[in-house]
Amino acid sequence: MKQRRAEQELFLKESTFRGTDIVNNVARLCTMNLYLHGIGSEESPITVDDSLQSGQDKCADIVLTNPPFGKKSSITIINENGKTDKDSLFYNRPDFWATTSNKQLNFLQHVKTLLKINGRAAIVIPDNVLFESGAGETIRRKLLEECDVHTLLRLPTGVFYAQGVKANVLFFDRKLTSEVHWTNKMWIYDLRTNKHFTLKANPLKYDDLKDFIKSYNSENLHERYETERFRAFSYDELVNRDKASLDILWLKDESLEDSDNLPEPELLVAEIIESLEIALDQFKSIYEALGDKQVESG
Repeated sequence: MKQRRAEQELFLKESTFRGTDIVNNVARLCTMNLYLHGIGSEESPITVDDSLQSGQDKCADIVLTNPPFGKKSSITIINENGKTDKDSLFYNRPDFWATTSNKQLNFLQHVKTLLKINGRAAIVIPDNVLFESGAGETIRRKLLEECDVHTLLRLPTGVFYAQGVKANVLFFDRKLTSEVHWTNKMWIYDLRTNKHFTLKANPLKYDDLKDFIKSYNSENLHERYETERFRAFSYDELVNRDKASLDILWLKDESLEDSDNLPEPELLVAEIIESLEIALDQFKSIYEALGDKQVESG
């Protein structure tokens, strides 16, 4: 028994967790945090690299990730005149279903390639992944066919990064290649409509997720029941929607029908302040970027 426990602890320490980040400082912080919790040995489980450049040698049983938001990927290059310029970054990987510069669509494809057969994934994605045409439609259709895309959690605005950013958590399992589609039914939980949260004044708490956890029923995903906020959509319903869009909401937004249902004034003020602070930071970034260009031109 003691030997078995020692083997499990060694596996947990050296072989369970691994990750990749393109930013050195983030990788260092993550490595330090893991070490403080007894994870890792002489070799760090976190590598510094562009994880989208290529697949991994080892596949994982579980992938949990919140990729960086931002619709387009680009790199800074030095042109023939010695000036900096931006160029769209595409990943031509044979294990991807489609080529696109959309980072979230690339991360979604990348996560699928990281999974073992029957491996499970939970990935945070913005709304555009659910409805974008072109490569987005191709990727959604292939994902529904080749994986069991069983759950979509629609999060309120203001939960990730900033008020107004609309995020979701997509849950799916990778499956063996088959002639028939693996997704039979996708369940959507709407935690967005008529819900109001902010990062500071009214943050999302564990109690706010209890009903979703109960509805998700991790013990048996086949024993689920529809509720006001939890509904199931068949594969045929999904693929027959325009562009196979998964951007589905069915609850009525009470704030649009009755002003009495608007959030409390202090909450609205807090949201406005947060939005203004974010906008100011963005303007500062633009100002600094313009200043750099003026220096380069001079």
